[in-house]
Amino acid sequence: MQSSIAISIVIPVFNEEMNIGTLYSRLNNVLSDMNISSEIIYVNDGSKDSSLQILKGMSELHSNVKFIDLSRNFGHQVAISAGIEHAGGEYIVIMDGDGQDPPELIPELLAKAKTGYEVVYARRKKREGENFLKKITARIFYRFLARITSVEIPVDTGDFRIIHRKIQKLLKKMPEQHKFLRGQISWLGFNQTFLEYDRQERLAGQTKFTYRKMIRFALDGISSFSNWPLRIATIGGFIVSGISFLLIIYTLYQKYFGTTVPGWASVNISILFIGGIQLIGIGILGEYLGRVSENVKNRPHYIIRESNLENEEI
Repeated sequence: MQSSIAISIVIPVFNEEMNIGTLYSRLNNVLSDMNISSEIIYVNDGSKDSSLQILKGMSELHSNVKFIDLSRNFGHQVAISAGIEHAGGEYIVIMDGDGQDPPELIPELLAKAKTGYEVVYARRKKREGENFLKKITARIFYRFLARITSVEIPVDTGDFRIIHRKIQKLLKKMPEQHKFLRGQISWLGFNQTFLEYDRQERLAGQTKFTYRKMIRFALDGISSFSNWPLRIATIGGFIVSGISFLLIIYTLYQKYFGTTVPGWASVNISILFIGGIQLIGIGILGEYLGRVSENVKNRPHYIIRESNLENEEI
């Protein structure tokens, strides 16, 4: 059934009180020029500042502003998922709330999508306002992920993209707890393309995507779309077993045909080496088993505390 809303904008918010107003002004100008029916869904992901109060005030003044207030901080990817699941538009745009994703690119994304693409993602040419370490680690991660996964996940892209409503319906059928949306959307297939853009600096404030969150995000991406770490653990086990077998042959030879000098160094080195490999393998298995356990529990991905969306049961 054709949606009465042409486009939905999904924006996760976590402590962005300084950016909400400015970003909305830019968004409103873009949507007004496009002259189409629209809604902007802000997902408050457990903000500790006045973000929620600002969103409530905006929703009272502007009928196209919707908000979802989650009961706590569930994480960036889950917040986006919540917005996508409640979006009513024929097309859905995903963008961050810090102003780094320019809303002025939305008309081009929509125009490209209407030429026959279910997904149009924005690929970064430049990343302004980010330090060298973050740029280089991001570059390495995306290229590494592309090499170890069977799914073609585009490099140099974030979550800024436009998707068709059919993609939304399929994402709802993917219940994994540890979300990696750019991988999930790539896995779905369909016609996908990109537009290039220069990513801007944050409008104000500091990034909320810390190195700790980056590492967790990287682990989610790797474990969700690749068995490569398990294969490495298996290959490592065979290599260590082979080395250990050769050491046993060498030790027996020295015992019966050579001379041996009592010592603890070789014994300790062997034990530490083999023990280290075993611990790495156990740790990798633990990461995968932990994710299986989370999915088996079948807990809801998020809990909504409050919302102004119609027919939303809290």
